[in-house]
This record gives sequence, C-alpha cells and structure tokens, in this order.
Amino acid sequence: MRKRYNPYSLPPWLRTVRAVCAQFIIPFSVFQGIRTFLLPTTFDVLLLAIFILIAVAFHLEWI
Repeated sequence: MRKRYNPYSLPPWLRTVRAVCAQFIIPFSVFQGIRTFLLPTTFDVLLLAIFILIAVAFHLEWI
C-alpha cells in the first residue's frame, strides 16, 4: 500500500521552504502569464505550464 503524504513529517527547514514556495508561485505564474501574453516564446509557454502545474500541485497538496 502507498503511504499517505504528511507534511508534518518533513524537517522544519523543508516545511519553511515549501511554505515560501507556495506563497510565491501564484505571483510568479501571473507575471509569467502576462509576459507570455505580450511576448510569447516557446520557453515562456513551457515555463508558464510548469508554474501552473506547481501551483496546482501545491493547491491539491501533492507536494
């Protein structure tokens, strides 16, 4: 069976890094979305997709 993910079993420094990343991923995604809308390149689109996937992962508590 698969073990359930428990964020409280992580070391304190890793929980802090996770909390900081969760706070900053939405503003980075919005900025990247605006940048992609104004000057779309392949790199910008891929970076925006990665940011959105990370934001969804934090929201659904996969990370």
